[in-house]
Amino acid sequence: MHDFWDSAFLRHQTMWGFEPANSAIYAKNFFLQNGVENVLIPGIGYGRNAGLFIDNGIEVTGIEISETAIRLAAQKYGEELIIRQGSVTEMPFDSRTYQSVFCYGLLHLLTPPQRKKMIHDCYSQLEEGGWMIFAVLSKKSPNYGKGRKIADDTFEVGNGGQIFFYEDQSVQEEFNQYGFTDFIEVDEQVNVSTQKPDFRFLMIKCRKPVNNKT
Repeated sequence: MHDFWDSAFLRHQTMWGFEPANSAIYAKNFFLQNGVENVLIPGIGYGRNAGLFIDNGIEVTGIEISETAIRLAAQKYGEELIIRQGSVTEMPFDSRTYQSVFCYGLLHLLTPPQRKKMIHDCYSQLEEGGWMIFAVLSKKSPNYGKGRKIADDTFEVGNGGQIFFYEDQSVQEEFNQYGFTDFIEVDEQVNVSTQKPDFRFLMIKCRKPVNNKT
C-alpha cells in the first residue's frame, strides 16, 4: 500500500512535466548575460527548472520540503544537483552566499510575514552584485479572483491554501529595500491544448549593491 501511494504522489509531483517554465528560460538567459555561475532555487520541487541551468553550466543548489520530490530530482540529476531539505520559511540552511537566486511560483503562496522573511533570507544569501528573480502571479493572470477572497488580492485555493496576486504597488512595497530594479510580465501555458496562457507572472528582478568600502 505504501508503494501505491508513493507512486501516486510521484505522478502528482511531475504534473508539470520536465520542460522548463518560460520564466526559467528568461532567468537563465538573464543570468548568463550577467556572468552568473551558481544559483539558489528555493522550492525547487522535483527539479523541473533545474536542468535548464545545469545544462548551461550554472551550478544549482535547491531547497525542497518534499522527500519524494528530492528523491525524484536525485534520480534525474544525481550529483549535478544539490538540494537542502526543509521549508523555505526556515531558511537559511547553510552559510553560503550565491551569485543568484531564482524562485518560481512559490512566493505568492505564502502569508505576508512568510513572504517578508523569505525575501529577506534570499537577499541575505546573495553575493554583492548578485541578482535574484522571483516569478510571482500577477493581478492580470486569468486565475485572478477565483476562490474565496480572504484579504486584498488574496484568494483561498484548495484546502486552506492561498494565493496573493502582485501588481506594481505591492512589488514596490515588498522589494524596494532589497535592490529592486524592474519587472517584466511573462505568460505561462500549462494546458497545451489551448491557445491562451493559463497564468501571467511578474518576473521581479533585484540586485544587491557592491560595497566599495575598503
